[in-house]
Amino acid sequence: MPAVSAYLVRVLPDIKSLTREELEVQFKKWQEPGFRVTQLLDWLYARRASSWDAMSNLPKSLREKLRAGFSLQTLALVKQQGAPETTQKFLWRLADGALIESVLIPANPALYGEASDRHTLCISTQVGCAYGCKFCASGLEGWKRNLEVQEIIEQVLAVERWSESSSSSSSSSNSPETTTARTKTRMIDNVVVMGMGEPLANYEHLLKALKILNAPWGGGIGARKMTISTSGLAPQIRKLAVEPMQIRLAISLHGATDEVRNRIMPVNKKYPLLDLIAACEDYQKLKGRMITLEYILIAGINDSLAQTRPLAMLARRLYAKVNLIPYNAVEGLPWVRPADEVCERFLAALEKLEVIATLRREKGGDIDAACGQLRLKTERELAAKT
Repeated sequence: MPAVSAYLVRVLPDIKSLTREELEVQFKKWQEPGFRVTQLLDWLYARRASSWDAMSNLPKSLREKLRAGFSLQTLALVKQQGAPETTQKFLWRLADGALIESVLIPANPALYGEASDRHTLCISTQVGCAYGCKFCASGLEGWKRNLEVQEIIEQVLAVERWSESSSSSSSSSNSPETTTARTKTRMIDNVVVMGMGEPLANYEHLLKALKILNAPWGGGIGARKMTISTSGLAPQIRKLAVEPMQIRLAISLHGATDEVRNRIMPVNKKYPLLDLIAACEDYQKLKGRMITLEYILIAGINDSLAQTRPLAMLARRLYAKVNLIPYNAVEGLPWVRPADEVCERFLAALEKLEVIATLRREKGGDIDAACGQLRLKTERELAAKT
């Protein structure tokens, strides 16, 4: 048994996986005053502290209790691609060595057809994906595990730390007053959950993470500035509908008929369009919110003008807007991006059918923009070296 015991490592819960209420219970057990919870939360979410020692206004005895009882995980940046003021992709290493991606999207009025937002972060919820969409890089190496609550939250904090560090290194003014003011500013004001993995397959962790990111003591990001995208998990859509948070819903549709979706999205065989549409209608009855239909345009698969009429019928039925996304090619997959004029004609045809639609015109190919592509490329490079 000695050999077995050598592998028994105590895994501490991460401090960012706890809500304020859970922290208050713990601090009460420690006989610590309640205001210390407020100080801790300020360090975690406003100042984005990455070590216990940085929390200088907490007594050393409390910091030792925190250190003994909780971990304080941060994401390690492996790669960052993209120039300032453009779409940027981040590849992060988790504590267990797994890799995930996040994508920072600057102000872009065409993202969801509304007024420009400052910074949108697209976050991941799983290492890999089990749903096997035929055009997606995320699931090519299979599903590894769900992300923990803190690993979802930490993507926002890590990008903001990176931005702060980049700004500090390029700024000639680096006084303590300037630094303090900057750390109090939330850079990310929109969160889109449509990175690696199927978000609603990691429902409990995701919802807790979003509640913490939404809370005034946490991320302070408005629920209406959060969007969850799903490939079509009908039962979880209904579950999301009864959540009190006013989170937006996006459907990764990519096909307006069962024939097309069955060809490229295996999930459609379990939850065909009839079931998916019914779940969306139930969601709208309770939420009264417009749904977004995400539609990746793939040459020769779903980009013909014949597809615009069934797509328009779905959009009108669901009171939904359509977000057209030209495909970003993935090495090893046969799918290709339609010509720009094909995408423009598809958009014009939808608009003629009185559908609210936008076309994402940014390229993104130079940053391995397809979901999971940078992770897959890096993992294959690392494997080739071993």
